[in-house]
Amino acid sequence: MPLEILTIPCLSDNYAFIAHDAASGETALIDAPEAAPILAALAERNWRLSHILLTHHHWDHVEGLADILKAHPAKVIGAADDAHRLPPLDVEVREGDELTIGGEPIQVLDVSGHTIGHIAFHMPNSAAVFTADSLMALGCGRLFEGTPEQMWESLSKLAALPRETVVYSGHEYTQSNGRFAETVDPHNPDLKTRIADIAIARAAGKATVPSTLSLELATNPFLRAQDPAIKTHLGMEEADAAAVFTEIRARKDRF
Repeated sequence: MPLEILTIPCLSDNYAFIAHDAASGETALIDAPEAAPILAALAERNWRLSHILLTHHHWDHVEGLADILKAHPAKVIGAADDAHRLPPLDVEVREGDELTIGGEPIQVLDVSGHTIGHIAFHMPNSAAVFTADSLMALGCGRLFEGTPEQMWESLSKLAALPRETVVYSGHEYTQSNGRFAETVDPHNPDLKTRIADIAIARAAGKATVPSTLSLELATNPFLRAQDPAIKTHLGMEEADAAAVFTEIRARKDRF
């Protein structure tokens, strides 16, 4: 049975996620930006954390961990390649490793680019992937450490997941990402519809995360570097997808 997944707004524009298995009671937190809203959501439902999954070391994804552990002494899991700068881990994982929470298999994916050692967690039975600052709603994370080629490889890996997969990303950046997306994919009707929908949602104070992979494939320019219309708009008709992605990411950095 799929896990119940909650989206928890944190800080000014972050998200954490809680995945709960009703049968076993096992409950996983994915990233820990801020303790108070996470602890409140758990207390409201009388859930106890059994696992905490960390995607990468940036402070706005781990800052709340210490206070959460005081109330929920859960098993902390993160990337072996990032362990030297993550909080202390109980379990170190690498791509290809598989965890189990409440009977749900969780596949570890290396999605380096934003940082080296950034990982994502794919829950195929629940049709969910937790991507933090790799694949984002209508965007992708800034390349603080990795190369454009690494990020394109990471995004291509995520793009190959089943189209019905729900993408749980780490920030509420969707509206500003949409403004940029329109500059490189101006004739995309799906993108125009999504931008209008985002405006309505944000005006009502609603989150735009999570999204679906099918929607990202149709509208997110960082997944569409092979699209002929984008290539033509950028004057890169003969370039390969990695080169087009590099140009899109460079334009976003200057936007």
